[in-house]
Amino acid sequence: MGKTFAIVNQKGGVGKTTTAVNLSAALHELGLRTLLCDFDPQANATSGLGIEKRKIKKTIYDVLLNDVPACDAIIKTDFGDVLPACADLAGAAVELIATENREYQLKNQLSSVKDQYDIIFIDCPPSLELLTLNGLCAADAIVVPVQCEYYALEGLSDLMTTLRMVKRRMNPKLDLFGVVLTMFDGRTNFSNQVAQEVRRHLPGKVFANAIPRNVRLAEAPSHGVPVMNYDRSSRGSQAYKLLAEEFKAKL
Repeated sequence: MGKTFAIVNQKGGVGKTTTAVNLSAALHELGLRTLLCDFDPQANATSGLGIEKRKIKKTIYDVLLNDVPACDAIIKTDFGDVLPACADLAGAAVELIATENREYQLKNQLSSVKDQYDIIFIDCPPSLELLTLNGLCAADAIVVPVQCEYYALEGLSDLMTTLRMVKRRMNPKLDLFGVVLTMFDGRTNFSNQVAQEVRRHLPGKVFANAIPRNVRLAEAPSHGVPVMNYDRSSRGSQAYKLLAEEFKAKL
């Protein structure tokens, strides 16, 4: 049975979905069986892997609230399997409130397909609410993308507090698998200082391979492909390739 990772950060714009899409695709390219569960109502991970939202018949929303088996909603792509999202997911948090064991609905649904994959990634929304809580309860560990900017440690501290709470009350096995430094510019003292502080704050938990600012990374989603399929020679593509190799070695 594979491992499930929630990719989470309550701050938006930190490269969370970019990491979910490209790390999942890079691991698939390394021969692992991957499933990317898009659990963000914006559904950017879904479109980022070339799936046209208007043509999707079943999504993770239907799996959670309409009794659709997870296997019936999964879409196979050249970059790994995807459990797509849709805008309706935004209302799922409200609809789940009256549900018994509402924090475990995603875990229960993914359990039926977990043994078919080596890795399941859950791309969580950029907030700490019921959907993200479902992601944390379904995960064996979390991966945290952290932008190399001034408020990085403040947001990371809040997330670690949430992680400890979930671990204590709901998911005792949940742990931090690793922190991915994103939008890193090694030419600036500031990026290096932030990276140094994050590594000091979480020793042994920060991936050695940081993700640089890269135009190709920003362009790839509009073409519906991971960056390695958009421009394999780009710095962004090479960075995610190295990160995937480091990730796989750490499993």
